[in-house]
Amino acid sequence: MTTLLVASTGGHLAELHDLAPRLGVQDDCVWATFDSPQSRSLLDGQEVIHVPPATTRDAVGALRDLLAARRVLGGGRFRQVISTGASVAMSFFLPAVRHGLACHYIESATRTDGPSLTGRLVARVPRTRLYTQYPGWAAGRWAYGGSIFDTYLATRRVTSRPVSRIVVALGTHDRFGFPRLLRRLVDVLPPEAEVLWQVGSTVVPGMPAGTRRQVPYAEMQQAMREADVVVTHAGVGSALAAMRAGHRAVYVPRRRRYGEHVDDHQVAMARELDRRGLVLAREADEITVDDLAEAASWTVGASGAPAPFRWTT
Repeated sequence: MTTLLVASTGGHLAELHDLAPRLGVQDDCVWATFDSPQSRSLLDGQEVIHVPPATTRDAVGALRDLLAARRVLGGGRFRQVISTGASVAMSFFLPAVRHGLACHYIESATRTDGPSLTGRLVARVPRTRLYTQYPGWAAGRWAYGGSIFDTYLATRRVTSRPVSRIVVALGTHDRFGFPRLLRRLVDVLPPEAEVLWQVGSTVVPGMPAGTRRQVPYAEMQQAMREADVVVTHAGVGSALAAMRAGHRAVYVPRRRRYGEHVDDHQVAMARELDRRGLVLAREADEITVDDLAEAASWTVGASGAPAPFRWTT
């Protein structure tokens, strides 16, 4: 029987995709996620079941996913469900436990000091196994399984690198733009630089030429590999994409008080990755040209073979 890997698109899918080789199920799995440029690129060649999209705290979307999950899980094909969230995890876990399937929930790496709303909800689902990526808050039913960032290491380049090609990735969330960061970058980025702008739902007066709402995953990865520096919002998927492309990104957290997200988990995420030396964390209103040069002076690579994820029994 087969494992079903379930995740929302964005950072949740990026995390589960990066973790898949460490889960011991990569050769016998099916994916359930939303249909998007990211999922089509990232999961190309794999079996994928597309389910209705659900955004942040979207009860209607979660209900649609629950109905889809009942259809998907009703055929007796799957033995277990593994998810990194968000609400789609709850939608699949409820029918999964009724069918007697094992359920494993891996909390997002963005949650550095405790579970998300989804994590608190799935913890109420009987027999669900719960995992954190931070040993500091592993307790009770929450076990430390490992972190997606464990195998990355930043090193300073021997020679400095000029900043002429830049990738800007502001996320693709439909509800939350990041106008503070976009306005700052319009003022700060060198006018002669070649810039790929992925701005999601962000709109400001005087939008720079060539902005795009979404960029397919494969194209974004290629652009990052060719760039001198990456500037991104403090999402986990963006951090992983930049690291895979060898960059210590300029990493900018959204702030709840400006209506840029539902809470300040990106602030904690930026602080954690900056502590590890894997990003250069900056506030949106404080980015300078010197920050771009400093980020371009570093490279990020794998520090060794990743350890298998630590399942509980």
